[in-house]
Amino acid sequence: MTAPPALPGRASKDAAKYLLDDEQVVLATRRHWAVLVEPTLRFLPVFLAGGWLFLLDPDNAFTSVVGLVVVLGSLAYYGLRVGEWWMRHFIVTRRRVLLTSGVIVRTVTLLPLRRITDLTWEETFFGQILGYGSFRFESAGQDQALRHITFMPDAKDVYRAVSGLLFSADWGGAAGGDDEGNPDPPPPPPLPRSVPVRRDTEPIPPSE
Repeated sequence: MTAPPALPGRASKDAAKYLLDDEQVVLATRRHWAVLVEPTLRFLPVFLAGGWLFLLDPDNAFTSVVGLVVVLGSLAYYGLRVGEWWMRHFIVTRRRVLLTSGVIVRTVTLLPLRRITDLTWEETFFGQILGYGSFRFESAGQDQALRHITFMPDAKDVYRAVSGLLFSADWGGAAGGDDEGNPDPPPPPPLPRSVPVRRDTEPIPPSE
């Protein structure tokens, strides 16, 4: 059995808090830094506009206050987005996949491996250049909260790891069992073979 991978600080805390004692972590990663490109493009113009208002006329209390509010608001927005990226982790064990998220309120979404019916891996043009991809999990026709995960770094390695668990013989762990660690119930006994009914081959004589 291969040794479990070394987890980063935040991911190790999540694993210790949300996983069972005998669950083996296959991989744990946060999303690619490219997920911060869009928040950065939204943050910079607002931050610069607020700084410009704040420094436009120091003697004008109105523009200074408005500029300060805009600067602080943009910093708070960007700080929350960076914090969400830092705290969000995608964790794969030999039993399930989990997505932990949230800065103030922590949320844990999980999907048992035995319920995954299809796995789709997508790489856009920029994803191929920067090294990230997206995953779609299909689960028995249900719309799961963990259905679409975007900006996954090293998407090829993640795809291989998850596919290996889905198609290997011992994906459910050495002892098998359900998502809570209970062993699988024994298979039902085989049904008894049916015994053909013996029929007389001699014709019955007609009654007189």
